Amino acid sequence: NNFIQNLLLDNLLLVDIYNRAKKLRIDTEARRVVFIVETKYEKDNSAMETIKSLYASKPKDYITAIDEKNIIIVKEIKEADTYEELDHVAKMLNVEAMSQVRVSYGNIIHEIKDVSRSYKEAKMALEVGKIFYADKIIVPYNNLGIGRLIYQLPIPLCQMFMKEVFGEQLPDTFDEETLTTINKFFENNLNVSETSRQLYVHRNTLVYRLEKLQKSTGLDIRVFDDALTFKIAMMVVSYMKYMETQD
Repeated sequence: NNFIQNLLLDNLLLVDIYNRAKKLRIDTEARRVVFIVETKYEKDNSAMETIKSLYASKPKDYITAIDEKNIIIVKEIKEADTYEELDHVAKMLNVEAMSQVRVSYGNIIHEIKDVSRSYKEAKMALEVGKIFYADKIIVPYNNLGIGRLIYQLPIPLCQMFMKEVFGEQLPDTFDEETLTTINKFFENNLNVSETSRQLYVHRNTLVYRLEKLQKSTGLDIRVFDDALTFKIAMMVVSYMKYMETQD
């Protein structure tokens, strides 16, 4: 456990990694991936015990914890396993944990020295998921979309972008009705008829709401370019708010 924790945290010299792995009879060139299971509550012992029992018969998989909320699995995978199989493993972890958890995982690695890289990727995926994809319970590092780009932007650049889009008067936080309308409109690929049907409102009511939004923001989200700008701006706002809470 001590070796796996130091491996994850990148606390070992390259020569020490291979020497200690040899002494512990751990294969240094197996295909592996790091999963993180984040529990809702700190010290969720039941989730930890359940996951440990799942892998009790798999001595080549290692389960550990570095902080109070995250359970880490360093899993060895078969040569033929793809990211689709990893998604199945993540779903199983989510179901078997029997509590509210989020699961992320990094990229597949082929050497033991790269375990820390897969762990960092899984950790980043977990953070990006919290900011941009709150409705997702499984977040793979290789499928973070535009959230990955925004997450790596410096805050001053985000502020500059927001001023460029909205000028000095940044829009206030939107009320629940407006947010629901916007989200549903995006879900339906900017289709006014389908959105009004799903919101149970008249088409003219929806058009009125969209025009009202256009007056307050200067963006007409019925037009693709404006919709794209608005979507990115909303994600940038989420990122800035998240970074404020971290500070």
